[in-house]
Amino acid sequence: MIAATAICAAGTSQAQTASPVINNQIQLGDVFATQTLDVVSVQEGVGLETTATGNSAAGSVVGTDMSVISNQTMAASARATTTVNATGSLGAASQINTTATGNAASVYAEQGTVTGVLTQIATYSPDVTARGYVEAPTGRAGDLGVATTAVSNSAGINLVNGSAGVRVNQSSAADVLADGGATVQYVSGTANVSGVAAGNSVALVGTNTSAARIATSQVNTSNLVQASQFTAYGNAQTARTSAQASGNIVGAVNDGPLLDVASNQYNQAYVRAQAEGSAYQFGEGVVDANAVGNSVLAGDNGEAVVLDNVQVNTGGGVEAIASFTGHEGYDAYSRATAIANDVTAYSCSACVGSMNVNNRQTNDADVGADARTTITGSARSVNSTATAIGNNANFFVSRPGS
Repeated sequence: MIAATAICAAGTSQAQTASPVINNQIQLGDVFATQTLDVVSVQEGVGLETTATGNSAAGSVVGTDMSVISNQTMAASARATTTVNATGSLGAASQINTTATGNAASVYAEQGTVTGVLTQIATYSPDVTARGYVEAPTGRAGDLGVATTAVSNSAGINLVNGSAGVRVNQSSAADVLADGGATVQYVSGTANVSGVAAGNSVALVGTNTSAARIATSQVNTSNLVQASQFTAYGNAQTARTSAQASGNIVGAVNDGPLLDVASNQYNQAYVRAQAEGSAYQFGEGVVDANAVGNSVLAGDNGEAVVLDNVQVNTGGGVEAIASFTGHEGYDAYSRATAIANDVTAYSCSACVGSMNVNNRQTNDADVGADARTTITGSARSVNSTATAIGNNANFFVSRPGS
């Protein structure tokens, strides 16, 4: 990991020049992290973090400016695996996180400006795989969280009363898998088991009157991007199982005068989200599967949003599978959503907001959603939704919080 930080004390009068950061990283060997925990019984809970990252770079400024040129190439595999075996109690609250990333880059500006170019390349040969499992067929837990995340290329931009002018270039040919689940006899609280898989991901968050212009180019030519999560409980008060898979994703949310996003996305991978859960007795059983080839969100709780969006999805197709099975309980939900190209933009009407949008979407692949709910005994309510869309676009102006 390479980090660059520039901090300027408040009240200085000298003119500040942009701090230059040049970063070049090439990873040729596999990166792997593995944890196995055998538990008989604990009182408070279990906390595990397993992380494998090929290249990581971070730069931040406070009260000054920064110029960044970063080049990252991942030519190997990144694999993270966590296994928890429990025969007794997992305690009041447990959290198990497993994360695998090929290339990761982030920039931060507080009361300053960040400019530059972030380039991330993941070659064909490797895979990015995260696996997180809880095996407790005779065990019990209070609250249980299992989060499994795999991303080939990840870039983040964070602003606090800052500004940004950044270009992000991402190209991935690496297969991505986030696989996991939990088997527990009794959960007295909430079990939240989730999996997130993405080929290319860009996230921008601006707060406290920030402004940003970003241009993103994302190309995903891998064979597979898959998030798969499986859970089984004897008795669970609240059981939530979710899987989210994305070929390319851009999420930009700002609070300030301007958010300007130019996004170009191309995906040819087979994108699959599969979430399956079961509980013999349950208070609430929820299963969510969301698969999307290309996704863009551009939202500003300020004055203006400018969006130029191009999305092309082809190749393997997009599929979401959600399934919940229970015998006796209260409320059961199964939701499967599959979208080839998805874009949403919004601005704030209370701020006299405006939008300028140019959107072009093309899909040349199959899109399928399958939701199944099975109750072998009795339940208070059963809800099931399956949604498959080729191209989806939403643009609106609304008040904050609406």
